[in-house]
Amino acid sequence: MSTSTTTPDNQVASNKDGSTHNPNPPLQIAKRLEKFKTTIFTQMSNLAVKHGAINLGQGFPNFDGPDFVKEAAIQAVKDGKNQYARGYGVPDLNSAIAERFKKDTGLVVDPEKEITVTSGCTEAIAATILGLINPGDEVILFAPFYDSYEATLSMAGAKVKGITLCPPDFALPIEELKSAISKNTRAILLNTPHNPTGKMFTREELNTIASLCIENDVLVFSDEVYDKLAFEMDHISIASLPGMYERTVTMNSLGKTFSLTGWKIGWAIAPPHLAWGVRQAHAFLTFATSTPMQWAAAAALRAPDSYYEELRRDYNAKKAILVEGLKAVGFKVYPSSGTYFVVVDHTPFGVANDDIEFCEYLIKEVGVVAIPTSVFYLNPEEGKNLVRFTFCKDEATLRAAVERMKEKLFRRK
Repeated sequence: MSTSTTTPDNQVASNKDGSTHNPNPPLQIAKRLEKFKTTIFTQMSNLAVKHGAINLGQGFPNFDGPDFVKEAAIQAVKDGKNQYARGYGVPDLNSAIAERFKKDTGLVVDPEKEITVTSGCTEAIAATILGLINPGDEVILFAPFYDSYEATLSMAGAKVKGITLCPPDFALPIEELKSAISKNTRAILLNTPHNPTGKMFTREELNTIASLCIENDVLVFSDEVYDKLAFEMDHISIASLPGMYERTVTMNSLGKTFSLTGWKIGWAIAPPHLAWGVRQAHAFLTFATSTPMQWAAAAALRAPDSYYEELRRDYNAKKAILVEGLKAVGFKVYPSSGTYFVVVDHTPFGVANDDIEFCEYLIKEVGVVAIPTSVFYLNPEEGKNLVRFTFCKDEATLRAAVERMKEKLFRRK
């Protein structure tokens, strides 16, 4: 065993045998990921722990999923369903996904050929992009957007075009979208209900996107993980619009609807000619997803409609606590029709130059965590006035966070 002397960073140290090594080599990363830093969720959560702050930042519940789903997982483990699952999904789960999709959209899909089970929706997104996008293909994003979108598109060598959704209503800028589509546009990456804004794309907006995609032979990758958290209008899957199923990959997961984010069970639904690319990428990313959790996910998706109705009622109550609390504190709160997020303007307080500085102030001085939204834009300047709070926490936690802000956060006159 060799030993070495202590040396400053990036200087060479000598071992007893005369060989040398660098004890602090520079970090290395592929050029396609150079611009991406540690995720903002990790940064803010680490600060939260350090300062004992109430975490209304990262979107995971602080309460558990339903007992009947957990019991199904336990039973699957006891029944010996613990080896590799079939690559594209346990048959019972594929069938349950197809049943749920038909109930939600009216579309009949083949569970064997058109559904691919993945390790969370994040992997469904990655498998879809890596399986269907070639280097140089243009993909249109609506900013602000979930941070994995841009990173995964970068891994695929895609050219990213951003269309910014602006407050207060984050409406689709139709003329800007029309001008952004070119002969090189391969796909539009859509998210509805929309993280981080809580916007839900209206039928009129989706019809516009659909007509442009059909006219220009463009695919749609639709992230719909918050489809059951739609509060003020019905969720519409763009795949259900005329002429769209054959050019759409619909991506979803179990975690948000059943408060089981750590299980990482997701899926992609697509016609066979698109599912082939998704499955090929999936096969070389994870190959298969947790077997007992898939069996439990099948039980979850067959929950009665009353489960989903109760879920919306519960989240509506949580949303009211947070929204009314934020307004009382002095934030400018923008409407949220879906998801479990609310976006606010922090500038009335005058305590920070941008969203990151404000969130650090909020954690260190007030004891509450929010997420700065500038990291969700191609141009961070567009999001510097906005921060995102989540209400996927128990009511006592939400009330405690509001009280801290009322007590310690003051608007500058």
